[in-house]
Amino acid sequence: MDSLPLSSIESLVIDMKKDLFSNKDKVAKTSAYDTAWLAMIPNNNNQENEDNYGPMFESCVNWILNNQNELGFWGDFNVPTIDCLPSTLACMVALKKWGVGESQIEKGLKFIHANMDTLLKENSQCFPRSFTIVFPTILQLAKAQGLEIIFINGSNRLLSDVFMKKKSILESEKLNDQSDLAYLEKLSQSDIYFNCVNKDDEILKQLCEEKNGSFFQSPSATAQAFMATGNEKCLQYLMSIVQKCPNGVPSRYPMDEELKMLCKVDNIQRMGLGKQFEKEIGQILDQVYKNYQVNNLDNNNDKETSYLPEKLFKDSLAFRLLRLQGYKINEGIFCWFVHEPQIMEYIEKNQDFFAYVMYNVYRATDLMFNGESDIEKARSFSRNFLVNNDNLSVLPSLQKVIEHELNVPWFARLEHLDHRLWIEFNQSISLSDGKSPFYWLSYLQNDKLTQLAVQNYEYRQSIYRNELEDLKRWSKDKGLVDIGFGREKTTYSYFASAASSSSFLPYESFLRMVVAKCSIVITVADDFYDEEASLSELQILTEAIQRWDAKTLDGPSKIIFEALDDLVCDVANMYHLQHKIDITPQLQHMWKETFHSWMMESLWSRTSNLPCMDEYLEVGMISIGAHILVLHAAALGCPTLPIEMLGPINGKYENITRLLMATTRLLNDIQSYQKEREVGKMNYTLLHFKENPNGQIEDSIDFVKGIVGNKKKEFLENVLMDGFNEMPRTMKLLHLSCLNVFHMFFNSCNLFDTKAAILEDIMRAIYIPLSQEEEQTSSMMPQQPSKTLQPMVLEKKMKKVEIAKVNACLNEKNLKKQVGIGISFVGRQGPKSYNNSFGWSNKGFASQKLRLCFM
Repeated sequence: MDSLPLSSIESLVIDMKKDLFSNKDKVAKTSAYDTAWLAMIPNNNNQENEDNYGPMFESCVNWILNNQNELGFWGDFNVPTIDCLPSTLACMVALKKWGVGESQIEKGLKFIHANMDTLLKENSQCFPRSFTIVFPTILQLAKAQGLEIIFINGSNRLLSDVFMKKKSILESEKLNDQSDLAYLEKLSQSDIYFNCVNKDDEILKQLCEEKNGSFFQSPSATAQAFMATGNEKCLQYLMSIVQKCPNGVPSRYPMDEELKMLCKVDNIQRMGLGKQFEKEIGQILDQVYKNYQVNNLDNNNDKETSYLPEKLFKDSLAFRLLRLQGYKINEGIFCWFVHEPQIMEYIEKNQDFFAYVMYNVYRATDLMFNGESDIEKARSFSRNFLVNNDNLSVLPSLQKVIEHELNVPWFARLEHLDHRLWIEFNQSISLSDGKSPFYWLSYLQNDKLTQLAVQNYEYRQSIYRNELEDLKRWSKDKGLVDIGFGREKTTYSYFASAASSSSFLPYESFLRMVVAKCSIVITVADDFYDEEASLSELQILTEAIQRWDAKTLDGPSKIIFEALDDLVCDVANMYHLQHKIDITPQLQHMWKETFHSWMMESLWSRTSNLPCMDEYLEVGMISIGAHILVLHAAALGCPTLPIEMLGPINGKYENITRLLMATTRLLNDIQSYQKEREVGKMNYTLLHFKENPNGQIEDSIDFVKGIVGNKKKEFLENVLMDGFNEMPRTMKLLHLSCLNVFHMFFNSCNLFDTKAAILEDIMRAIYIPLSQEEEQTSSMMPQQPSKTLQPMVLEKKMKKVEIAKVNACLNEKNLKKQVGIGISFVGRQGPKSYNNSFGWSNKGFASQKLRLCFM
């Protein structure tokens, strides 16, 4: 499918709004495991009265009878997983207890015998903690009910490992006021089923009496507790669930409705649908913000360990969503745990219960402002937790997402590709409906919403393909494609422009084209100053730009000027049509000072005159070109933007723009110092090293990294929060998307170190449609668990015809010269009249700025 009509997407959006945000009180998915435990409860919980002996909740038994998978297991799984083993055994125990469902039991036993050995082997290196606790109990119950479980092909050894691990877990847990969950795990042993637990146990009685009578909001745990104690409040809780959910019960009840809505908002935004649900998202976040202001004054609510995962998950998710939307929210909303050593120790001991929680804590720490030391602590703790987590392999699709989160910084990611990754994740998740620590992911499972996300993504792809063709024609017509030197520009420039702004720019947006054209001109001109021209040729071009007159130009200089003049005229004309104001002088000024900065850098590089660090940075902030990209686009995309913001006020640009300019320059100079040292060029890192000769180069790198870290935090606060400037939100987001692109290409861990890598992401962003069936099948293939996270390896799925198209777009002859993508190159000639001002050896040639060549 190439694209779907916009009307189809709009119709689906209307349906989804009714489905997602209606006031209907919908219940969660049915859990086969929990439903089975309720089905085991005898009527009146009195086994001695044989005349009245039967299931208390017949509807639960009927659900088991009517909801067995064709393969023989119970549970809402796309394919068999290790979590379907306890669910299937629990359902068979319930049927066997009441002497019904003989054919279902037989089918279930066949499934267990055929698959148990394989599923245990696949997870033998890292059995999930919840599975380790639950499975031995259910297996004992199955044997007690007379179910004949046959162990084959080494299953006995694997089962022994599970039993030993459970014993180790329970023995290591100490019962105290902070360890109710460990107590529940002890109670999950078969003693409860055989009614051998001390009914006068004070801890058990106290837990049963808490809140609504539930045992940690778990129907299965509460069913076990009720069979052990006969507690009336437990019974009332169980009856209320069945009344609310007569066709099978969920794994948790009641659920935090506000948390469910936050999960919906997060899921919608991460699939690239935020603009379609902007009003609804705003209403939800407004209410959440008000609730936190009222209810979160006392952070001691629900900090007992049994509710800790849910609280910390909700707090971190709320912080991220609210801060991204510009709400003034304090770091303490989710960082309270860093001041609780017992809680941090508990989190570390319960890796599987907190894996998804810590993933969201880590995501929340992306939005750190200066002075927020608690977020620094939370980031360090959550990262260490995730890197050393042994339990992620049980859900390979989530492991892939977490690896991406850890390996590629948020500032260095393009949102369009992030949307695709999350859509693919939604297509692949298959979760336990029992006691999975990832049960929150069940809030994401909505096939209709995923379908909408796929259609939206593919519709954008169709627009991007058409716009890219127009851009290629423009580059060709202006002579930029065949200019004879430098980097291939067009496809990369457009790819970065489109993929970094898909969440806040509409489907049809000429802003992408404006940014891409600016990027192409910057790249060609920068290469001309870096590698192609002599100083006299550069002087002639620079003076022509200052006059804005091409009479004295010829060859590449004339091509560059005419393409630039065409671009400036187009932007100025479009602005004039909207506002009846001529901004040509403002646009020309930006380009004049940028060409002048390139001339200054060429003089520094080819003579022995070196600037001081401050002088270098003032020029380098201009030469990096980031302000040109954002301000040209902002002029057309922000109707309320004051014309004064298009140029420096009292000699300086707005602080948010200056922060962008400085950060992008320093990011470049951190990564490029080695290559620039080889050819004797100046660089902020190298200048610091030269001015501090008693230090090491690593000290200078750390110094610059410290500056970048602080500037990024200040920049992010300027982007997200009101009060720092009068810029419209769209313009501030343009600044952020520009930094994302620069950071991506200057990130030391960037994924684009080879032609194949950049090709693959261009293919995924623009050409390859999202195939739900193919992606789902691929992600469900068994994978070997790994103890430590490895860099994510993208699947190879390019079609030959599409590869040919993209290779043609990328100009194969230029690509052969690339080592990095627009970052470092071999086979390029050094600049003419070049002198080594640093006195270091000149070994080959590299790009002076390692500048982003394709915003």
